[in-house]
Amino acid sequence: MKKFMIIIPLLLSLQKVKAQYSDTTFHHILLSSTGSINRSNADRAYLLNNSLNFGLKKNSVVFNSTSTWLYGKQNETLSNNDFSSSLNFNLYKTIPHFYYWGLLNYNTSYSLKLKNQLLAGLGIAYSILDKDNAYVNISDGVLFDQSSLVIGENYHTYRNSLRLQYHFAIKEILTVDGSHFLQNSFSRKGDYIIRSVTTLGLRLRQWISLTSSLNYNKMNITNSENLNLTYGLTLDKYF
Repeated sequence: MKKFMIIIPLLLSLQKVKAQYSDTTFHHILLSSTGSINRSNADRAYLLNNSLNFGLKKNSVVFNSTSTWLYGKQNETLSNNDFSSSLNFNLYKTIPHFYYWGLLNYNTSYSLKLKNQLLAGLGIAYSILDKDNAYVNISDGVLFDQSSLVIGENYHTYRNSLRLQYHFAIKEILTVDGSHFLQNSFSRKGDYIIRSVTTLGLRLRQWISLTSSLNYNKMNITNSENLNLTYGLTLDKYF
């Protein structure tokens, strides 16, 4: 079953952390708790989204821990019950604009018919453009995927994980961020995952922003997808 949903939470983007750290900041925390209620004569819908990210910079390594939970109903029918938790690191060595990355990620998603998924992998990344107000990065790597689907199938596979990421800031007021993944299985024909997030931010104060985000996810093996248009507030603090 394919789903098209327009919903109003606040999504969390982890990919721009590296560009935000300075020589004097070592920790990063990002918190959002948002939701929506939509009511008409015939329809009722609500959605709740909670997310928390904590980052730590130590010498040439950046660590991140993230948890998100998205829950919603439409006319008393469950539409979303999606949870994700991840640990990842970036290792920066002597080669300019180049780094290694590692990831451990757990997911479960009602909307994508995914009962459980554990992803673990390593890869490399290169920054084509690397400035404070403009950042474009491409990365590739291999992930091990251990999954169980709602339909009952359990499987494991290795995936190639290709990512395009960017961050643009205009006068420290308006920001545009994007993170787009294509994750193909090496051995299972037709098994691919698409994850795409594009975010527009308007800074209200130094650590508070009004955010709008377009998020698209597709899991081809379950023939499921979702499209989310979101907005809300982001509390973002470096220290």
